[in-house]
Amino acid sequence: MKDLEHIALLIDADNTQLSKLEGVIQEISKHGRIVVKRAYANWSKQQLKNWESELKRLAIKAEQQFDYVTGKNTTDIALVIDAMKLLHTGLYDCFAIVSSDSDYTPLAIHLHESGVYVMGVGAKMTPEPFINSCDEFVLLENIDTAQTKEKPESSEQQNGKKNASPAKPKKKDPLYEIHTLLKSAWDSYQDDDGFAFNSMAGNYIKRVKPDFDVRSFGYRRLSSLIEAFPQYYEVKSTGDGNTKKYRCK
Repeated sequence: MKDLEHIALLIDADNTQLSKLEGVIQEISKHGRIVVKRAYANWSKQQLKNWESELKRLAIKAEQQFDYVTGKNTTDIALVIDAMKLLHTGLYDCFAIVSSDSDYTPLAIHLHESGVYVMGVGAKMTPEPFINSCDEFVLLENIDTAQTKEKPESSEQQNGKKNASPAKPKKKDPLYEIHTLLKSAWDSYQDDDGFAFNSMAGNYIKRVKPDFDVRSFGYRRLSSLIEAFPQYYEVKSTGDGNTKKYRCK
């Protein structure tokens, strides 16, 4: 996975799913630090009224673009102009474009030719030219929203007939979100032996959840938190014994 330091996240709100927004940020944060987070739309539209609270919660800057002609969306032009301005600063090593609109294909090609890493995020319906113009394209359908939806247990599980299966964190658990992010980090950073470094997981969690501090949960360090849940994680020491890795069960 490419390690990036300065990511510009540009979201076409007219062509993406609000329910996936937090998942998109978590997915892109696996690659590095998101420096710019902007969402483009004509926010006066009734169908976008539910976006405000999420944009505020996720600290995404809302960029207003009025439709100058009825029936003609100008959001894509505003996004492209901003992308070019940001590119010319030379500060960003990655642009993540969230949209399922093929109109962004020329932008993706130009960004790619300029030497920056280009990520696209969109639905399966996204036209192939836009997908192929990106260095990497993530399907919205593959972005996990499990942190907000807990699958119900089957009757067999409820009756204790599958006790051999590893325990899973419950949503009511105060650490449920942290366990979910640890699982996401492990999925992305595990090595050939199936283990991920605690330090990499910690950096990822901090990018997604800036206020994360293990002391808030009564632990001195992340490794102590992980080791406190042997039902969820297998822990392994490397080198001098001070470097820890973990594997989800």
